[in-house]
This record gives sequence, structure tokens and C-alpha cells, in this order.
Amino acid sequence: MSATTDWDAESYDRLSAPQEEWARAVLERLPLAGGETVLDAGCGSGRVTRLLLDRLPRGRVIGVDGSPAMIELAREALAGDSDRLRLVNADLLELSRELIEEPAGVDAVFSNATFHWIGDQDALFARLYDALRPGGRLVAQCGGEGNVEEFEAAIDRAGGRDPFAEHVSGYRPWHFRGTAETEERLRSTGFTEIRCRLEERMVEPGDPRRFIEAMGLAAHRERLPEELRDGFTDAVMEGLPHPLRLRYVRLNIDARRPNGEADE
Repeated sequence: MSATTDWDAESYDRLSAPQEEWARAVLERLPLAGGETVLDAGCGSGRVTRLLLDRLPRGRVIGVDGSPAMIELAREALAGDSDRLRLVNADLLELSRELIEEPAGVDAVFSNATFHWIGDQDALFARLYDALRPGGRLVAQCGGEGNVEEFEAAIDRAGGRDPFAEHVSGYRPWHFRGTAETEERLRSTGFTEIRCRLEERMVEPGDPRRFIEAMGLAAHRERLPEELRDGFTDAVMEGLPHPLRLRYVRLNIDARRPNGEADE
């Protein structure tokens, strides 16, 4: 699912307060009566999955994530809700009703800070569409066009220099899309009631070095020999303003799978 085989789950969980804050606003867009089954696509360490469970006192959440470490941490954090929760370690591009054991499909798909790590978004939306029951809703947010441009530029400058260049020069593990192309992909998949929009958020991390390692450099560091990883982080930090302020651009996605043949 993501460009890295695994994540430092504990660091991500500790530093992901901005992502949790954004997720609360995304959840407000998802209408729930409390008894639904919701797929958390890219559930991470479970911080936001907890918010979903709180909205579903009579329902269930299925959390899917490609990182074994994230799933393990989520399972520990949410052990008290195991009767209402299923956690699946899988690539979202391999998602199916059989995989999540929901033959009738889920009532809704929620996702936060995940889709920009997936290159083949046509395939992604097709998998999510198939996982939804007719009438089910997709509500998501991810990195959008223009996201963390200054951070990207610092990575490119550091990655273009020796001794890092042979490992990460030109490497971009994320895919920040615009509204028009995303709407067209959703429409081509079969979704209706589509609405996509961009919004800006500023983040001033309290621990800048650990934040950029956990949130943005994991895939790059994984490609580097271990002895070069800290030096690469240093080189990226040197190219960023101090104090660090990151301009995030979030792509909000709302869509629905048609309810019956009359909507198709």
C-alpha cells in the first residue's frame, strides 16, 4: 500500500496529533447512526480508529493497514474493543469483501492521511467501490496537490547530493493529486455524489527532527544504508526553515456508491 514496507509505529502514534485533529473534522462529514460497519482504510496505529468506534456504539470497524507494526500497535491499543473490531494487515490494492469477511459490503469507507501513499489510485478506488454495499459512502482526506512543497524541495536537494544520490535521487514515494483528476477517477469507477476540495493546514511540530522522520522520510530512510540514514535526515533538516512550519494541503474526498440500478 505505501512506499515503505513498514513504519516506526510508536513514533508515528506519538507524533500524529495533527493527523488526528484533521481526522476529527473528516469524521464530522460521515453521517452515522451508530450501528454501521465502517472500513478504516489505512488505520495506522489506531488513534483515529478509536474515534470511529466511539461513533459506532452498536456497530463495527474493520481496520486495514499495510504495515505489520501499525496493526500490532492498533491491536494492543484497542484490545478492549476486540468484539467490535477486526484488524487486517493487507495492502489496500488487495482489498476485497472476502479479505475483510464482509460478503454484503461495508456501509462506509473512511480514510485519513493514506491515499497519497498509493500510486495506482484507479485500482484503489475500484477496490473501495467493490468493498462498499450499494448506497455506501466514501469519506476521506489525504495529501493533495501542493502538499508540503518546501519539505519536498529540501528532500530533493539532499537526495541529489552524494552519498545519498545513488539511493534516493528523484525518489518521490507519495502522489499528491488535484481535485479535477480525483473527481474524474471516482466518476470513472462508478461513484456518484462526488465532491473533492483542497484545504491548507499549517503544522509547527514540537520535535521537528522526529516528526519529519516519522511522517515523511520513512520510505527514503528505508532505501538508504543504515549508516547514511541519520546523515540524510540532517541534510534535509539543514534545508528547512527554523523554526519549522510545514504547509500541508489536504485533499478532501466525498462520494457514494449508487444505490441500486436506478442510480447507475
